[in-house]
Amino acid sequence: MKITIIGTGFVGVVSAAVYASFGNEVVGLDVDQEKINFLKTSKVPFFEPGLEELLTSTQQDRKLTFTTSYEEAITNSDVIFIVVGTPSSADGNADLKYVFKSCESLAPYLKENAIVVVKSTVPPGTLNQVEEIINKIAKVKYFTASVPEFLKEGTAVYDTLNPDRIVIGARDDYPFQILEALHQPFNTSVIKVSPESAQMAKYSSNAYLATRITFINQIADLCEKNGANIDEVIQAIGIDKRIGKHYWYPGFGYGGSCFPKDVKELAHYSRQVGEDGNLFNKITEINENRISKLLDNYSKKIGGFEGKTVAVLGLSFKPNTNDMREAPSVRVIPYLSSVGASVRGYDPKALSVVKHFIEDDEKVTYYDSINEAVSGVDVIISLIEWSEIINFDFSSVKDVSRDQWFIDARNQFIPKKVKEWGYKYIGVGK
Repeated sequence: MKITIIGTGFVGVVSAAVYASFGNEVVGLDVDQEKINFLKTSKVPFFEPGLEELLTSTQQDRKLTFTTSYEEAITNSDVIFIVVGTPSSADGNADLKYVFKSCESLAPYLKENAIVVVKSTVPPGTLNQVEEIINKIAKVKYFTASVPEFLKEGTAVYDTLNPDRIVIGARDDYPFQILEALHQPFNTSVIKVSPESAQMAKYSSNAYLATRITFINQIADLCEKNGANIDEVIQAIGIDKRIGKHYWYPGFGYGGSCFPKDVKELAHYSRQVGEDGNLFNKITEINENRISKLLDNYSKKIGGFEGKTVAVLGLSFKPNTNDMREAPSVRVIPYLSSVGASVRGYDPKALSVVKHFIEDDEKVTYYDSINEAVSGVDVIISLIEWSEIINFDFSSVKDVSRDQWFIDARNQFIPKKVKEWGYKYIGVGK
C-alpha cells in the first residue's frame, strides 16, 4: 500500500520505518525541512535502539522517503496517518491544533476512497471534528479511522513489530478491511471497535498502568510505616492471577511523555463530561507530590543533603531512551541544589539533552562516566535502572574511611550486597 505518515516525531518515525519494512511505500511528511533532511540520512534527534538501522535499510530499499510537501505525500496515498503532537495545557486540556492543521493541509490532495487515520492520542469525539474540517475542503469520498499506538520508549521498534494487539476504530466496513489488511503482517489480534472506543482504549491503557504504579507506591509508603518489605508484598500478591507479578514499580512515580500527559487529559475530559470526582483527578496529584515527599524523607534519614556531594545516576525517565520529559531527575537535581548539595549527574544517553530540561547550575556537574560521578560522594541515588548502573561495581569506588549512603530509588539492588560493599542502604518501601 501507499502510506503517508504526517508527523516525524517519536511515534511517527518508528511507525513509518516499520510500515515500510513490510514492503509498503511510505512517505514521512513534516513541515520542518531541517528534520526531514536529518531523517534522510537515517538520523533521529532521540535515542531508540534499532531505529537508525531500520531507517537505513528501508530507505536503501526505496520503501521509505521523506518530504515537506503535502501534495507530494498525499496525492497517491491510500492511507494517511496523522501522528502529530497533541500537547496538553496545565489543566490537562489536549491541544489539537496540529491535528486540525494537518487535516486542513491534506484535504485538497485526498484521492478517492483514501483513509485518514488519527494515530495521535486524542479525546473521544475528535474524529467528528476532523471530518468537519476535511469536508469543507475535500472534493472526493474518503474515510476516517482511529488507530492508537501502544508502544513503549526504549523498546519502540520491537513493540511496533510485535504488538500485543492492533486496535482499529472506524464506522465503515471499508477502512476496517483496508487497515486490517495493512496490519496483517504484524500477526496479532485485531480489535475492531468504534472510534470513540479506540480513543478511550489508549487513555484507559496508560491510565491503568499509571494507576498501578501509584497504587504500589502508596503500599510502599505503608510498608515503611509498619516494617513490611514492598518486594515481599509484591511477591505475595503477584501469585494471584487476577493481579499478576508484572508492572509493579515502586519508586519516584511515573514519568515520560505519555503517562503524565494522558492521565491529566483523561482527568480533564472526565471533568468536562461531569465526572470530576473520579479516580483520575487524584492520581496526578499523588504522583506530582511523590518526589518531594520521598526526598524529604531521605533527607531526614541521612541527616540532610546540605553540604553533601550527591551523585544522581539515570537522568532519562526510563532506560534505553534519552527522553527526559517528566523524568525524576528534572525535579530531583534542582531540589538537591536548592537545599545546598553539590550534585553530580550521570546518564548513558541523556547528557546531550540535559540543558533542555534542567537549568544550568554551578552546583551541578554532569559526567559521562559512572566512576567519575560517584567517586568520593556522600550519597549515591540510583534513579533509573540502566544496565550500566545496575551492573556497575560500586564496591570499587567505596571510600572506606567514611560513611556513604546508597539510595536505591527503583529497588534494583540487593540491600545485603550494597551493605557488604560498605554503604548505608535506603530503598523504597523497606
